[in-house]
Amino acid sequence: MRRSVLFGIAVLFLSASLPSNAAERSEAEQKAIDQIRKLGGAVLEVAQDDDRLDVAYHLADGKVEDKHLEPVKNLTKVYSLNLRGTEITDGGLAQIAGLKSLVRLHLEKTKVSDAGLAHLKGLENLEYLNLYGTTVTDAGLKQISGLKKLKKVYIWQTKVTIAGSNELKKAIPKLKVIPDLEAEMKKAIAAAKEAEVAAKEAEVAQKAADAVQKVATDSQNNANAVKKQSDDLAKKAADAKKAAEAARKAAEAATKAAADAKAKSDAAKKQADEQKKKADEAKKKADDAKKKAEDAKKRAELYKNAAK
Repeated sequence: MRRSVLFGIAVLFLSASLPSNAAERSEAEQKAIDQIRKLGGAVLEVAQDDDRLDVAYHLADGKVEDKHLEPVKNLTKVYSLNLRGTEITDGGLAQIAGLKSLVRLHLEKTKVSDAGLAHLKGLENLEYLNLYGTTVTDAGLKQISGLKKLKKVYIWQTKVTIAGSNELKKAIPKLKVIPDLEAEMKKAIAAAKEAEVAAKEAEVAQKAADAVQKVATDSQNNANAVKKQSDDLAKKAADAKKAAEAARKAAEAATKAAADAKAKSDAAKKQADEQKKKADEAKKKADDAKKKAEDAKKRAELYKNAAK
């Protein structure tokens, strides 16, 4: 609602700035313009020095139906007619069949079909035609093949085929049919081929990635095995170190015990040597005493014998 209100204000403002050409229009034409505006349409002059008209119903509130085109047929200098997104049908286009001045026609997203395009055969100055989102087919394009001034025809989301599009371009050599179905088809085929190549490359890349992953997994497994071996060896080394430490301590204890035993042995030997020495001395004394006793006995016997 807001859009249409703003649009209406703009229309009124611009309409007020077009008095010179409007004054030259016939009473029937001015009545038709007023009627179009009353029905929710917009009518503007192309420029201050160009009294051709742009007629638009695409921003009108409510439904725009075939009856809205009735006053348009009374205009002689319509440059552009915009019916985008309206309820206009094939029958409605009969009302504009006589608009020889029409250069641009928007029929996108209307209810127009092949039958409606038959009413456009007399639009000899038509350069732009938008059929986007309609049910038009190749048969419809044949209806407009005689419009030699056509420069652009939009057929996106219609039922037109490559053959129909090419046939129209053949009939009107400088015409651009948008989109170019044949070019789009070639692009689609090329894209499909590229996609197929990309898919194969992706498959090869995936296999390579899988192989790399396998190598990485194997390497990881090997690394884990090596780590386990390393951990086992480290544990054994730790155990060996612990055992060596225990052996060292035992050796130290044994060395100390041996040293203590040697010291005791040396002391005992020394004591034994001292005892032996004392015994030897005592024996010597005993031997000396015995010898003296024997000497004394001999002397005694000598004295005894001498006394006899």
